[in-house]
Amino acid sequence: MTNLVNYRVYGENHSHPIYILHGIFGMLDNWHLATQKLSKNYRVVTFDARNHGKSFHDADAGYSAMVQDLRDLMVHLDDKSGIIMGHSMGGKTAMAFADLFPEMVDQLIVVDIAPKRYVPGHLGYFRAFKEVPLHLLNSRKEAEDAFLPYAPEMVVRQFLLKNIEPLPSGGYATKSNLEAIENHYDEIIGELVFQHVFLKQVDFIGGSKSGYIKESDKDDILQYFPTSNFHVVDNAGHWVHAENLSGFLSCLMQILPSA
Repeated sequence: MTNLVNYRVYGENHSHPIYILHGIFGMLDNWHLATQKLSKNYRVVTFDARNHGKSFHDADAGYSAMVQDLRDLMVHLDDKSGIIMGHSMGGKTAMAFADLFPEMVDQLIVVDIAPKRYVPGHLGYFRAFKEVPLHLLNSRKEAEDAFLPYAPEMVVRQFLLKNIEPLPSGGYATKSNLEAIENHYDEIIGELVFQHVFLKQVDFIGGSKSGYIKESDKDDILQYFPTSNFHVVDNAGHWVHAENLSGFLSCLMQILPSA
């Protein structure tokens, strides 16, 4: 029996689907405000990646497995194709999906990530979940204070705290399968290897304060995604959709097809 990821559908009256894939330590709730806006004109499907949020836990947290999860979800929802948009890890999953199942992708939107290898940037977050005594915390405020040394920036701290939940017996626990994610972390930050050239519309959206997509990355991107357009959202870092939602949505409205 196929495991199906936890998902939510917005704007069910619209026909053209947009599938949104979140990043590492993320979940579908991270996209709630954006999906509310987009669902006025599109049917939007958000979901928790395996080992994240309310989705099933599995020892395999690699891209091949996450690509198959997306395909299984689209088949389950009877969508032969759709607009695929992914942020960070979700962006890499989206690119890998377009490489393997191009017929299921009408348009590819990649948010603040390139298909290259990145320097490890989440090790402190893994350490936080291991070192903070979650089972002893009595309130959300205590959790915020405990995570402060590991994530001084409020936006990052709030993002990480979405990964914990209160236990009926008291204290907190993580929702994510941290062991599986950490075991596959080298692959998650690694370079993608493509088998084909993707010739449909591709749009890369970066934040003006983010360094995830550099000018020097564009030639490598264009080798496999030759139709790529590159966009920058002002006053936004890596979490583009969270740091400047209006600017991000304005950019999307320019590149999405008319509803």
